[in-house]
Amino acid sequence: MSEEQKMTVLHERVEEALKNIRPYLETDGGDLRVLEITEDNIVRIELLGACGSCPMSTMTLKAGVEQSILSAVPEIKGVEAVNITKPGDPGAKLPENMM
Repeated sequence: MSEEQKMTVLHERVEEALKNIRPYLETDGGDLRVLEITEDNIVRIELLGACGSCPMSTMTLKAGVEQSILSAVPEIKGVEAVNITKPGDPGAKLPENMM
């Protein structure tokens, strides 16, 4: 199997793992997109919708998204969000259903 084929299979396995967490993100008006899997097996994602501006996004990323991926795809070493909301960010806001 070529390196490109291995990365395609790895990406498919990551997407499959995300099917478990996506309904919870969507319930709060959010979602995510896998941007890439690096050569050192780090999944880079973009948080979308409410997840992109939620002050809980760090917890969602670590406790939900990362754990789902790591459990299903042990070759993955970690997950990074390119647009994570930092605690105390003045632009952060909770989704309507969390207020």
